[in-house]
Amino acid sequence: MAAQIEHRQATESKEDLLEVLQRDGVVILEGLVTPEQLQRMNRELDPFMSEAATTVPEMNPLLQMFYGDKTRRMGALPAKSRTFCDVLTHPLLAEICEEILLKAGSSYQMNVAQVLEVGPEAVAQFLHRDEDVWPHMPKPCPTFQIASMTALTDFTEEIGATCFVPGSHLWEDRSREAQAGEVAIAEMPAGSMALYLGSTIHGAGTNRTADRWRRGIHLSFIVGWIRTEENNYLNIPMEVARDLPERVQALLGYQMHDAIDAGGGVAGSVEFRDPMVLLREQKFGT
Repeated sequence: MAAQIEHRQATESKEDLLEVLQRDGVVILEGLVTPEQLQRMNRELDPFMSEAATTVPEMNPLLQMFYGDKTRRMGALPAKSRTFCDVLTHPLLAEICEEILLKAGSSYQMNVAQVLEVGPEAVAQFLHRDEDVWPHMPKPCPTFQIASMTALTDFTEEIGATCFVPGSHLWEDRSREAQAGEVAIAEMPAGSMALYLGSTIHGAGTNRTADRWRRGIHLSFIVGWIRTEENNYLNIPMEVARDLPERVQALLGYQMHDAIDAGGGVAGSVEFRDPMVLLREQKFGT
């Protein structure tokens, strides 16, 4: 019997969802994005995706191979879709991140927020763990990354739905390769989110269609003391960041990792001051 990913409603309790996530390393949350949010978000992203490229000249060839030459991609989502900010700050995601990531640090931040459109005839991505971006992190270690793939179109096997290996986050032998029967396909309706741990093996599937694009948002969070994959300070222009909700600003990295009044350090401070305060006072980015 092929491996399966458990589907749950996004309205279920945090405790029940955490139980599945910790057990399997992945859970599909149906209905996390409302139909209205889904429509608005696609409408906001459409103009940008129409100009998105499948190749980037300056990109490392290995990274280009990882993404593939038939996948359109775009980052800096908070600057391009205000509706996405509602997903970024979804209360359920906050509860889960706080429960897991705050065991490894005093705060967490957005790591990446990218739209990925897997195009017709795109071949499957090789299976990988997102947390391997930081190869010097000793193993075993506390979970320091939570990631997700949100379906902006229906995800089916035919169109290249993401593949996961449930339980792979618990493997002691990290060199072990997944067998065919251990791989599950994250088929889910648009508006659903596949939430997974950074240690869970996964990869985009093969798009076997001739004319359909599979659009999804890859969003991940990491603890506040790790450098993010995307440079969110440069990705999001200061004049845009200044007008975003404070919670979004904090997740973009403007929140210091340790608060001064809590007796911690001043990691991320500007002249010993909290960047969040400086944003409100418009002391920079003018």
